[in-house]
Amino acid sequence: MNLLVRYKPMIWSKRNILFPLKLTDSLLQGILRAGAVISALVMLLISLFLVVESWPVLGQISPVRFFTDTSWHPLEGAYQLMPILAGTLYASVGALLLAIPLGIASALFIVYYASPRLAKWYKRLVELLVGIPSVVFGFWGLTTLVPLINQLHPPGASLLAAILVLTLMILPTITLTAYSALMAVPAEFLRNAIALGISRWGMIQGVALPAAKNGITAGIILAAARALGETMAVLMVAGNVVQYPETFFDPVRTLAANIALETAYAMGDHRAVLFVSGLLLMLLVMVLSGIAGLLEKQRHA
Repeated sequence: MNLLVRYKPMIWSKRNILFPLKLTDSLLQGILRAGAVISALVMLLISLFLVVESWPVLGQISPVRFFTDTSWHPLEGAYQLMPILAGTLYASVGALLLAIPLGIASALFIVYYASPRLAKWYKRLVELLVGIPSVVFGFWGLTTLVPLINQLHPPGASLLAAILVLTLMILPTITLTAYSALMAVPAEFLRNAIALGISRWGMIQGVALPAAKNGITAGIILAAARALGETMAVLMVAGNVVQYPETFFDPVRTLAANIALETAYAMGDHRAVLFVSGLLLMLLVMVLSGIAGLLEKQRHA
């Protein structure tokens, strides 16, 4: 009986401790589920809004016309979106081709080559670039980069200017995600490579990069989504001419810039076609999201 009396308060104290913990876990789980549901509803409502606003045109003409019409003149019933889509893809892919090697190289420098003090300041510099508004990049490109390109080959406002500005904008995203992925590589992998006498570059190439490839790929997809949807900076430096660029020095127009330029005065079918542009842009981002999901499944397979 004495033993039961002695341990009874201890049993009740554990119950009193565990009950708030379970309550907190349940509350947190409910908040997270509610946040996930709200996010999904927001995306669904945005998609539904784009479809509804695009329907006046989609219900009257064949979607094939957006790719086969002679030109982009919505007021005259011509809805050719291919040059604008091509400009979007050229600018985004060109920026990725420059930013991916530079971003991964920057992350490798921070993690494996720079001294702790230098790595700290270099990383802070990259983080500072993330917070710069896109309009500032566009203003710098318009006042500095475009005149430099114009000296090389007029008119200056061109696909090349858009690629270079987008590269600066997505470079921090790739660098920081690659840095996080490299820092998440288990230390045992690196120690084993060093114990085998592998050189630093051999360790990076054969151990670190393969182990971090999924995180690096996710960062690249995130950067690609930002490049596709960037509006103001590209609008300021790309020249905004609806055409297929023959060289890097030709002006182009992107889907996001097209929406920003023409929404203010668009009416009727013209307005609906701009929503079709937004729907096409969202489909591109959804494709990237699907690719990211497939890579995540392969990682856990």
